[in-house]
Amino acid sequence: MPTIAVTGHMDLTPDSVPLVRAALDDLLRGYAVDGGLIGVSCIAEGADSLFAEAVLAARGRLTVVVPSRDYRQTKVGPHHAALFDRLVEAAEEVVVMPHDTADRQAYEAANSVLVERADRLVAVWNGEPPSGTGGGTADTVLEAHAAGIPVDVVWPDGAARTS
Repeated sequence: MPTIAVTGHMDLTPDSVPLVRAALDDLLRGYAVDGGLIGVSCIAEGADSLFAEAVLAARGRLTVVVPSRDYRQTKVGPHHAALFDRLVEAAEEVVVMPHDTADRQAYEAANSVLVERADRLVAVWNGEPPSGTGGGTADTVLEAHAAGIPVDVVWPDGAARTS
């Protein structure tokens, strides 16, 4: 039963969303034999939530990692709140990190939990190097590589970021 975690860009363009979702569906289909897939996600807007939806569509089990106690109130915008809440409700397990505030340390800790739990990491990533702020997609890919976790990069033709 594979456990696959996700890291990825939050700021996908609207045209990228269906491209990324289709690529995630295709990738996960190979792991979703007999409902044996476990997906681990922080369910942030963008790649994380698209992955979580794809896990559920493949009849996999979802584990949600919330970076901090205040994450829902301070970082989930009104346009993402309904999906965030629906994914939390659908999760088999919800891990809330022991951080009061959603900051760099909270994101780094949450990403470490993703890597610790993963047999594989899916990175919805354009391949750009780390920004230097920590806790981002490239940082998580580097952490997975250092831990010997295989990484599947998903960045379909036509995918782009808004910033």
